[in-house]
Amino acid sequence: MRSKRVLVACHEELVPPPSIEGLSDEEISDWRTEFDVITTLEDLGHEVLTVGMGDDIELLRTRIEAFRPHIVFNMLVEFLGAASYDQHIPSWLELHQTPYTGCNPRGMTLARDKALSKKILAWHGIRVPAFCVFRRGRKDRRPDRVTFPLFVKSLNEEASLGISRASIVKSERELEKRVAFVHERVGTDAIAEEYIEGRELYVGVLGNERLRAFRPWELHIPNLPPDAPNIATRRLKWDIRHQRELGVANRLAEGLGVAKERELARIARDTYRALGLSGYARLDLRMRPDGRVYVLEANPNPDLTFGEDFAEGAEAAGIAYEELLARILGLGLAYRAEWKAEPAPILS
Repeated sequence: MRSKRVLVACHEELVPPPSIEGLSDEEISDWRTEFDVITTLEDLGHEVLTVGMGDDIELLRTRIEAFRPHIVFNMLVEFLGAASYDQHIPSWLELHQTPYTGCNPRGMTLARDKALSKKILAWHGIRVPAFCVFRRGRKDRRPDRVTFPLFVKSLNEEASLGISRASIVKSERELEKRVAFVHERVGTDAIAEEYIEGRELYVGVLGNERLRAFRPWELHIPNLPPDAPNIATRRLKWDIRHQRELGVANRLAEGLGVAKERELARIARDTYRALGLSGYARLDLRMRPDGRVYVLEANPNPDLTFGEDFAEGAEAAGIAYEELLARILGLGLAYRAEWKAEPAPILS
């Protein structure tokens, strides 16, 4: 790919310094992804300008007008403090006829709502856990078909926000308390879904129309206490010291066999297409001991940190980190947004 002008849009508090020399893993953890992406794009020969975004969309407009980027590398995961507003950034970019990396607005909207996405997947014959939704300010009840144990989490937040061991509940009283926690502490509606005991697997997918599914990766917690559930809690996901204590590692899933890996890849691609995703995404799956696979959720624009599961999945597929970012740029430039289409004829 020839050199491009790339505007990297990230959150203002995550704009990285030019170098990480002398800094510990803990010191760089918050903005490590941004650093890896920016420095790699520069190493690839692109002209990179980083804009640290707050709540003023006007800043993005002025930077685009001044820099005239070929593409915006979108690393924004919320706006105005609302995670559900992340889809409005690519919507705004499309209205301004500016190419961007990652998922399109509709795909982000469908994937963000964990209940809506499960309804769509179930309609397509893709296995998902039974679930029910508890809206803030309403007295919703658990239907009989949704049986304990249940996994309670935010309906639309990501990054394991609000998830702990207490998220798995086994009684009406525990369910009531955890739903109240999500409503009050996370500040969103809650979803309670059937807890799928088994292996937690991640499958990365890359593409717009033609899709490439990576080999499955697995959450591995060798030092997990015997009574603790095998789930990615908020602490486990972001507390480096806790990760070291438990020996946490995401690694290539072992012992699945060729047929099961093909099944997982097919499920991941079918999910990607059913939700209308584009660019790149990570599919979170659970596999019961009997081999039945359930889709937990789809994550458009997942973590691109070098050495984490999405990049490692690409590496295992023969796609080095530099090539991965180059492909993500290429997919963004090639995405057929509506504004690129020929105008439809006016019918009288």
